[in-house]
Amino acid sequence: MRTAFSLRKILMCALWIAFQHAAFAHTGPPFPILKDQPVGPAIVTVWANPDVGGGPFFVMLDPRDGKPVPADMKVRIGIQPVSGRLPEKVYDAPREVLAGQVQYKVVLPFDREERWHIHVLLSSATGGSGEAATDVDVTPTGYGRWDLMLYSLPFLAIGALWFKAVSNRRKDRKVSRPPS
Repeated sequence: MRTAFSLRKILMCALWIAFQHAAFAHTGPPFPILKDQPVGPAIVTVWANPDVGGGPFFVMLDPRDGKPVPADMKVRIGIQPVSGRLPEKVYDAPREVLAGQVQYKVVLPFDREERWHIHVLLSSATGGSGEAATDVDVTPTGYGRWDLMLYSLPFLAIGALWFKAVSNRRKDRKVSRPPS
């Protein structure tokens, strides 16, 4: 009996670890989608976590050719499904200054899980302009199709425990009755 219990524990730990890896793939931190790309007067790096519903995009600008990034730099990000089912929508990314790093952040709305074209536009009246583009896969929030199964597990476990308790109680009643 003790071996079966230990085997069950090991199996449950292995399943937990296996699903843990898949879970972090969808709900983790932003990841680089464009890295060290020379665009106009700056070197652009874009980090994103594109999820259905809304995904944050962080655009970091580093100086290019020893010149500082112009203070009036405006960053806009255009998004469009690769399938072309929607026209491109362009969103302004407000500027943030964090520990000397120039960063622009915007949360972009995605309505469907599919591949999207991302278009980064830089413009400055004093320092020039430029653009870069890439494609990203938009993922569902949470665990995707596994959400229902994952969230129903606690209820199924409670139901199984209740069923086991009722079965044990019935078994105890049958054993404790004197023969007639």
